[in-house]
Amino acid sequence: MFIGHHAVGFAAKRYAPRTSLGTLFIAATLLDLLWPICLLLGIEHVRVVPNRLTPFLSFEFDYPWTHSLLMSLVWSVAFALLYWIVARYGAGAIAVGIAVFSHWVLDWITHLPDLPLWPGGPKVGLGLWKSTGGTLAAELLLFAIGIFLYVRTTRPRRRRGTVLLAVLVVFLLLGYFAALASQPPPDQKAIGWGGLVGWLLVLLPWWVDRNREPRA
Repeated sequence: MFIGHHAVGFAAKRYAPRTSLGTLFIAATLLDLLWPICLLLGIEHVRVVPNRLTPFLSFEFDYPWTHSLLMSLVWSVAFALLYWIVARYGAGAIAVGIAVFSHWVLDWITHLPDLPLWPGGPKVGLGLWKSTGGTLAAELLLFAIGIFLYVRTTRPRRRRGTVLLAVLVVFLLLGYFAALASQPPPDQKAIGWGGLVGWLLVLLPWWVDRNREPRA
């Protein structure tokens, strides 16, 4: 799942209005932000598999340290504790912890059985990615709900807050469909370096949130 994870970031603002949208986006995509680092270090691996039935099935993953159930729980607790130490905001700590773990849950729904329960353990996945239409419907629905909750929770401080939110939404949608239409990267190293761009993408939601405020 892709923009479905961003939907969680938007929606989590409803329950932690003092937490930056940028932080919530980091939480919701943390496993994917750590993954390219592990690829470049050779800790985890991915293999490009072209000519699959759907564009979502172009890769075979081996990612026990970022995407196993056990490690997802570890990352969730670690990120929540880190946030609590820095911000001292209980609702925010709970929200970011849940957002991190939601990543595994959504991946479990969409992925083939490639998500280990623990490093070296059995792998699970319900395989929604086998259906392009089903995957698109699920992700777009989640994305719409997340944006709706974010808009209901915040209001623009100035016109820029509305414009930047629209830019963020369009940017995410264009990036999503462009990734589906394009050819996969040639090898693991290219995927790893490309994945690091995700760390820069959290700057835009942070900027959006700086120009919006929680509704009374």
